[in-house]
Amino acid sequence: MKRLAVHGTVLATVDRGSGIPLLLVHGFPLDHTMWDAQIEALCDRCRVIAPDLRGFGQSDVTEGTVTMEQLADDLAGLLDALEVGEPVVLCGLSMGGYVAWPFWRRHAARLRGLVLCDTRAAADTPEAAAGRRETAERVLREGPAALAESMIPRLLAPETLQLRPEVAERLRRVILASDRQGIAAAARGMAQRPDFTPHLAEIRCPTLVLVGAQDVISTVAEMRGIAERIPGARLVCIERAGHMAPVERPAELSAAIRAFLDRLTGSGTATGS
Repeated sequence: MKRLAVHGTVLATVDRGSGIPLLLVHGFPLDHTMWDAQIEALCDRCRVIAPDLRGFGQSDVTEGTVTMEQLADDLAGLLDALEVGEPVVLCGLSMGGYVAWPFWRRHAARLRGLVLCDTRAAADTPEAAAGRRETAERVLREGPAALAESMIPRLLAPETLQLRPEVAERLRRVILASDRQGIAAAARGMAQRPDFTPHLAEIRCPTLVLVGAQDVISTVAEMRGIAERIPGARLVCIERAGHMAPVERPAELSAAIRAFLDRLTGSGTATGS
């Protein structure tokens, strides 16, 4: 991985392939490795950039609170450091989608397209925000183990949990290796993010909305609502997947992204989706 100085911190990133830049933004509390299958599947088609966000993976940690706006600005700074001048397709899952909203608001000229995976536009309810702050304090006291145990059953479809335990174990290892300060800072930042729903209709770049058919966190109904509010957006439902389609159904998700990229570039070689 490349390690680059960005806005007073150091970010680690995968940078593979050539062509239209595809920026893959991971969810909480994970790292770039959740996109391993997509990196392999798509690096022949585009320049795949898959960073570890501030506080996660091999990137440096910032204590306190890290807002989604700060993470969005980090991504813009990372693109500068990589000398990416052309607009990118930003693909964000869950927290990565939370980062996509302020990236669009603050850096719209850098966007060629959006891929929104299993995320939300609405702000947290007061109860949910309080829960995130409590999670931050608990992780600081006890470490990430309890977070892994509570999250993983909700991240994956029942079929994945029952028949592919290695997927759950892979996620567990990533969460357990995450820095407790990084987890806490991002949890606090997610708790204070604003409601983006009123701005969805303002998005004008091509947008693909992806959702696991069995996602209990960002439901199909909620993701359909996002797609319906963004002009021209297309919704693709990934069957037999929960919140983590990139690792549960990697081939299907990669095919949907490839088809979207092909439509953007007019290559006429779309497959899947």
